[in-house]
Amino acid sequence: MTMAAYLDVEENRPAARARALRFDRIAITSVFGDPLSPLTWSGAPHRLATALRKRGISVEGYQPRLSRFRKVLSAARAIEAGLGIPRTTEEILRGASARDRHALQIAEFIARHGIRHVLHTGTLDLPSFDLLRGVKHYLYCDHTWSLALRWLPSAGRLTDKARAEYERLERESLLGVDHIFTFGRYVHDEIVEHYGVSPDRVTAVGSGMGEIEPCFAPRSYEAPNLLFIAKHLFKTKGGELLVDAFFRARRARRDLTLTIVGDKRSKKYTPNDRNIRFLGRVSWIELQRLYRETSLLAQPMLNDPWGQVFLEALASRTPVLGLERHGLPEITEGGRHGFLVPHADPAELAEVMLSALSDPDRLAGMGRSGQRHVLSSYSWDRVAERIAFQ
Repeated sequence: MTMAAYLDVEENRPAARARALRFDRIAITSVFGDPLSPLTWSGAPHRLATALRKRGISVEGYQPRLSRFRKVLSAARAIEAGLGIPRTTEEILRGASARDRHALQIAEFIARHGIRHVLHTGTLDLPSFDLLRGVKHYLYCDHTWSLALRWLPSAGRLTDKARAEYERLERESLLGVDHIFTFGRYVHDEIVEHYGVSPDRVTAVGSGMGEIEPCFAPRSYEAPNLLFIAKHLFKTKGGELLVDAFFRARRARRDLTLTIVGDKRSKKYTPNDRNIRFLGRVSWIELQRLYRETSLLAQPMLNDPWGQVFLEALASRTPVLGLERHGLPEITEGGRHGFLVPHADPAELAEVMLSALSDPDRLAGMGRSGQRHVLSSYSWDRVAERIAFQ
């Protein structure tokens, strides 16, 4: 796709104003940070809010919070209910006590500000307590509890009662909102098939990406260089698996290199090796340059439901490699624009890595087709249109 073709796609999208707005004012919530901050949830709520405002919609952000006392109280109530001892913050937040507290805070906030519509970016501040007052609640999510359980490292130590209770609360939350918008089609299908939500109340809207400009310049894929975006989640993003596979692959390809982008928490897991370069936090401009100089984004994420880095890489004409789970098969259209590894096995990952880098022409073709796909399918403007307009 050329720059001219890309601009033509953007300028000729169907006019959204031909449809009726669902709302002209809305609150966006997140329990994991200020939803209007670029740092929260990879900046997704912030970028969605920006796209909604471009359409004349007033957006306010709200983060419900639990005090330390409330967290201790919520943990105690989980123990009293026979759910076992919560060992992580997420397990505390998944309990009924924490959810109810968050939901009450949101109800009080929107009542004070006269807001009639709320978009939740997760189910941990649901169910809603103000439906009888005519307030409408929506959900924008990239995952479900049932999907997370399949790969959640801590799932094995949860009691059966805790699993069942979290499942009940998730279903109650999903059934209690006016409409659900999902990142991926696979999440849409899970909500309909597993949780029994009516299909007409669930819409897959995709996502956008970060501040990465598409690359239309000529690209070379001859150098066997890999890129891995760890941020602060080196293990969860598949860093240990990737490093193991990298050293296995380098036995056959001595010129193989790996660049890791992360923070100081990820640096301690990065081996000291002449073919591995560690970079701390980088600017969007620097990240954009890295995408454009890389032959393959190697991101074998263990339990990440979507991965905006895949979209950013493909917009830069960089093919991607990851595990055949979660959103990657959908993003790559079943492997047309990247490489899917069936199992989290370092030997298998190394074999696919070497095969991918052995054919620069194939990488170039995947880069071109992947760019066409993501630029025509994923943007925050498109997400905003699908959420805001009936």
